[in-house]
Amino acid sequence: VQLQASGGGLVQAGGSLRLSCAASGRTLNTYYMGWFRRAPGKDREFVARIKWSDASTYYTASVKGRFTISRDNVKNTVYLQMNSLKPEDTAVYYCAGQAMGTMGWDSWGQGTLVTVSS
Repeated sequence: VQLQASGGGLVQAGGSLRLSCAASGRTLNTYYMGWFRRAPGKDREFVARIKWSDASTYYTASVKGRFTISRDNVKNTVYLQMNSLKPEDTAVYYCAGQAMGTMGWDSWGQGTLVTVSS
């Protein structure tokens, strides 16, 4: 599956952004879709994921209650709504896909930069 991420930008602390990730190449009913991020000088970390078939979600603790992952079946797009942004959310955000029953995230979009100013 091919993934195209967009929606990053510069925002003040406390603000909001919505990232989008458009998928093409195959149907996603047997996929998990996720968002990861890499902050400057740090390793890539998991942010959130959604199971396409039933829209169940899972978040890392640091974003729970502030970020919401969702998907649009018609547009084949996954979103990450980010509210109450903090400077520590500054990172390059990547969307990824994982086929159910496999061990790794095997499809990756290009990153989109989110910068949160204090």
